[in-house]
Amino acid sequence: MAVPFPFSAIVGQDEMKLAILAVATDPGIGGVLVFGDRGTGKSTAVRALAALLPPIDVVANCPYGCDPSGSGRLCEACAARPAGKKPASRRVPVPVVDLPLGATEDRIVGALDLEKALSHGIKAFEPGLLARANRGFLYIDEVNLLEDHLVDLLIDVAASGENLVEREGLSVRHPARFVLVGSGNPEEGELRPQLLDRFGLSLEVATPRELADRVEVVKRRDAYEHDPEGFAAQWQKQDEKIRRQLLRARKLLPEIKIPDAVRERAARLCQTLGTDGLRGDLTLIRAARALAALEGVRTVAPDHLRRMAAPALRHRLRRNPLDDAGSTVRVDRAVAEEFAP
Repeated sequence: MAVPFPFSAIVGQDEMKLAILAVATDPGIGGVLVFGDRGTGKSTAVRALAALLPPIDVVANCPYGCDPSGSGRLCEACAARPAGKKPASRRVPVPVVDLPLGATEDRIVGALDLEKALSHGIKAFEPGLLARANRGFLYIDEVNLLEDHLVDLLIDVAASGENLVEREGLSVRHPARFVLVGSGNPEEGELRPQLLDRFGLSLEVATPRELADRVEVVKRRDAYEHDPEGFAAQWQKQDEKIRRQLLRARKLLPEIKIPDAVRERAARLCQTLGTDGLRGDLTLIRAARALAALEGVRTVAPDHLRRMAAPALRHRLRRNPLDDAGSTVRVDRAVAEEFAP
């Protein structure tokens, strides 16, 4: 198995790294959409973060990787096991599943197992990519080029944490709780606003502009490709520090308090920007709470809102014909007014 690039060795891209850590802390934020140039570390960051997480226990021979402790959503077979009887389990890395651009709906959601149907006359379900991604990450490169109905399907499943398949005489329901990460180049096509709004956080990444950063990126990548194990060992302590930070944040998250004044500021900011619905308000609060957890703070402060405003809101803005400024500029402007000293 290839050694992933260390998360702590990624140069720059601070907003992207923080957003991915926030979603890993609280998957309820709703996934991450990363738009930007090719070769800016989008997929590298996702795989590096997954490698940071400790291995998970799964029920042996369960195609959906259900939790043997019985917590969370379970497939029908695991839910039907006798109470008090602990199933056999095994430990596996947190799954990171790539969804190819040309994947069919059957491959994504699962379908009838044709081999068993033809050779044994048995109607059996062959799990798809959503089953493999359960309790992990589903990564979609060039998400803006994926067919709309497939993106709709993926986002609905990511929101519900469950995949329901009813076709060819089969009716199967199984857990599919994963962090959805999409990436793409905006020059190659845009996502519909309705789909943009369903992603929790949206990021804009760019090729490093500073010469020193470009040189450092190339230097580290070259060292990694020459000796992956040795390079990973050099960054092991830094990665371990981030791992401990993330695990502490997950434990602390339920205890974090959100003052009414902070909620009011979040609502006022969304109102000023004219975001539709309340999904922006909810996402901003959740992202700010995750950031507080990552910093080990038990109360969300206005500064947490300020730092998470752009990722949580930039993709939810209506186009204003009287303002040709980009969405990030508009959010930054509103934040500056709302949080002015």
